[in-house]
Order: sequence, then structure tokens, then C-alpha cells
Amino acid sequence: MKRIFPPPPTSVDFDLRQLEIFLKVVELGSFSKAGEAVHLAQASVSERIATLENMVGAKLLDRMGRAIAPTKAGELLYKHAQRLLEIKKEACLEIQDFLGMKQGEIHIGASTIPGEYILPEVIGRFAKEVPLIRVVLTVADSEEIESRVLHGDYEFGIIGLKSSNKNLLSHELWEDDLVLVVSSTHRWAARKEVTAQELADEPFISREVGSGTLSSVEGYLRRAGVKGIGSLRVVARLGTSTAVKEGVKSGAGVSILSSRAVDTELKAGVLRRLRIKGLPMSRHFYLIRDKRRTISPLCRTLMSYLVTPLPKTSPR
Repeated sequence: MKRIFPPPPTSVDFDLRQLEIFLKVVELGSFSKAGEAVHLAQASVSERIATLENMVGAKLLDRMGRAIAPTKAGELLYKHAQRLLEIKKEACLEIQDFLGMKQGEIHIGASTIPGEYILPEVIGRFAKEVPLIRVVLTVADSEEIESRVLHGDYEFGIIGLKSSNKNLLSHELWEDDLVLVVSSTHRWAARKEVTAQELADEPFISREVGSGTLSSVEGYLRRAGVKGIGSLRVVARLGTSTAVKEGVKSGAGVSILSSRAVDTELKAGVLRRLRIKGLPMSRHFYLIRDKRRTISPLCRTLMSYLVTPLPKTSPR
């Protein structure tokens, strides 16, 4: 159905809530996804966008089937809307800081290992000390967390590799050992170490592309003279460390995982930990944040808490 816009108004006007909704539609490319992000029904989002277009006197979005893209006028408004909403955020944060407010909600992201095996306990302790701050944690692979920090979805992220993106600041947090694990019934179960060449000949279960664990393992294998994961007998690529552990326990293959992810299984004796000869493997987790964005007082409080050292898992 063709929409007919009235003549451009003598003056253009809009409010910040309309701009917030408009930005989300552009960034997510969907009215329904934008609605979820701003807590509105899809029909309400469409109505707000139509009102904004009428107030501006120009079409702002092109609907191309399921895809949505800004028009030239939309691109111009988008650029200024980003700045206006950032100024609003800075004003709110400065007032919060001035008033010493320590309550509200923080959205953060983390890759699988810190998100599933470290942060739940840390956030639990933090919640007891600062009960009025609510932490909303999303777990995904490192690449997605980095992307969504840059997108502004999270105030910061924690991932298993140092970011090379020039807009991200990386702060080194906790150390993590990477270990070769096999099932308790595997023929290597009684051994202490294997060579890199032996590993190359063994069925291997890998994490998915985008995983920080996979990136770290790739680098170590290349240093050992093995041409990365591609030279191993990869029998499966799985999306989580939990899935990889289940594969190893079933005898489908061996894998290299964070010692934190397999600590319970090592204690229970269902998995065995081995060394790769001449190849100690460890890495750090990094807190990443977009240096172009203002840090909220709440975020600063949580970040300060997170730099507290964690105990290392004991070798087995």
C-alpha cells in the first residue's frame, strides 16, 4: 500500500524515545526485533516510526520484503540520532555519578568459559555486596560478544582472547589453563603426556569457529609444528564446552578445553587430563569495552570488582 506523506513541515521535530526506536529498527533490520529490544509490540514500533516520518516530513525507512534499510533522509537522521542519544546517556550518567547512585541494571556479555564457569559465582558474590545493582549476562562465542559490545548492546564483554579491534580497550583479567582431556576409558587414560603428532592422528572434537578457546588452541598447535586444527582428525565441531565434554566422555574423540570447564569431571574421574609434550598451554580472559562510549558508574563499580584475582584451578 502506497503511503502519501504530507508536505514537509515548516519545522522538523521529534523526541528522544522516537529516535531510540528508530535506531533499533535500523541496527537490527527488523520491527519485531526492535520491539523486543525497546519492550514494545511490533505494531507499536511501526506506529512510532510512522509518526516520526510524519513529523520529519520524509520517508526514513525502505521496506524491501523482510529487509529494512534507511533512506538517504534516514541515514542523515541516524547519524545525528546516535550523537543525541549518546549525549542523553552521558548526562544521565554524570547525574547518577554526582548523586552517588548505586542501583540499576547492567547488561554484559561473556564467552562460554567465563560466562558459564566463572561469572555466575562472581556475580553472585557481587550481588550480595551491592544488592541494588542487577547484572544481566548473555553468553555467546567471543566473536559475537565483541560485535555486540561494539554495537552498544553490552557495556562490556569478557572473552578468551585479546581483541585487535582499534575501538576496543582490553583489560587482562583471569588466567586459564588449556588441557588435553580424554575419557577415563580411553587408551591414553593412564598416560601423563602425548606428543603433538600423536594428537594429530587421534579423533578430535573441536569447538565452533568464533570460539576463544578454539583460537587459543589453534595458536598453540601451530607453535608445536602442527598446522592448526585443520591438520587434526576433527570428527565434530560443537557449539559449547558442555557439548564437547559429553562427546569426549562418550569416547567419540579427545579435545582441548579450559581446565575450569572440566574441573568437576576431573574430580569425579570421568575425564583424564594429559600434557602435550613440550607444549604448556594457558591464556587469559579479557574484559573488553568500547572506548568511544561513556562508562556508567554502575559499570565502573562492577569492573572494579571483576579485577579481583580468582584462585587458579589445581592441576590433576
